[in-house]
Amino acid sequence: MLLDLLPNYVLSAGYPPSKIRPRIVCPKTQPARYDVSAHTFMATARRPCIGVFDSGFGGLTVLKELVALAPDADYIYFGDTARLPYGSKSADTVARYAIGAAQYLEQHGAQMLVIACNTATALALDQITQASSVPVVGVIEPGAARAAAASQTRNVVVIATEATVSSHAYAKALLARGIQATEKACPLLVPLVEEGWAEHPVAEQVARIYLDQAFAGDFESADVLVLGCTHYPLLKPLLRRLVPAAVTVVDSADSTARVVSQLLRKGLPRPSRESERRGVPRLKFFVTDSVDKFRRMGAQFLGSPIDDVQHVELKE
Repeated sequence: MLLDLLPNYVLSAGYPPSKIRPRIVCPKTQPARYDVSAHTFMATARRPCIGVFDSGFGGLTVLKELVALAPDADYIYFGDTARLPYGSKSADTVARYAIGAAQYLEQHGAQMLVIACNTATALALDQITQASSVPVVGVIEPGAARAAAASQTRNVVVIATEATVSSHAYAKALLARGIQATEKACPLLVPLVEEGWAEHPVAEQVARIYLDQAFAGDFESADVLVLGCTHYPLLKPLLRRLVPAAVTVVDSADSTARVVSQLLRKGLPRPSRESERRGVPRLKFFVTDSVDKFRRMGAQFLGSPIDDVQHVELKE
C-alpha cells in the first residue's frame, strides 16, 4: 500500500477500536482536532492518486479545493449521478452504493479515498472504511474539527440536507469536542444551486429564512456556521453576507481538502523532474449517468471545464 494512515486519524473519524484493522494501535484519547503531526503516509509513487467520491456534483467543490491545496497528486472522481440523491435512500443502500464506488476507484489506482458526500459520510463511513484497503477520509470530521477550533461561544450552527441533519453526525462530532450545535435542514438550497441561482434574489430570500430560523433562541450567540453540504460552497459569498460579521463560515469542502493536503505533504517524496515539469494534476472523471450533463453542470462546481469523463455502470 503506497499510502498508510496511522491511528489518530482513524480514531478521530469515530471508528470503534473493535472495527480497526490489527495493524493500527488505538491512542487512549480522542483528539479534539486533527493532529496531522501524528499521521504518516508511506508514499513511494512520485504522484499519488487520490479517489474522490460523491453521489453527484457537489463533491466537485471538494475536488476543486484539493487541486488548489494539493497539486502534487492526481485525482480520479466518481459521481454516482444515476442514483442521486442519496438523501432519500436507506443507510444500507447508501453503504452498498458507496462501497461499490470506492472499490471501483481502488481498482483504478486510488491510493486514498475522499468521501466528498456528507450523506455517505454520515451514514456509511464505517462500512466504506471496513471495505477499503486504503485510507478513507470523510467530510464531517474535518468540518467539525475546524468549527470547534474557531468557536469561542461553543455554540455552532450547521446547515445541511435533510439526510445529514437526520443522522446528527455533525452534532455528535461537535459534542465530542465540547461544542453544542443546532442543525438546520435546508432542502431548497441544493436545487437552487443546481439551477445556477446561487446569487439569485430567490436564493437570498430562502437562505435568509433558513438562517433566521437557525440563529434563534439559544443559538443567537452562535459564532460559527458550518456548511454541511458540498453544494453549499457555491453559496458561500451569499451566506457570508447574510450572517453577522463575527460569525466564521466553515466550509466542509475546504476543511477536508486542508486535512488531505497536510497528510499528503507529510508523505510525498521530492518531486521528480517530470512531475515538476507537469505541475498540474491529472483529472479523470467517471459517472453513472449522462456525460454531457456532468460536463455542463460540473463545470460550475469545479470552476473549470471538465474534459476526461467516462460513463460507467456498476453492478448492484
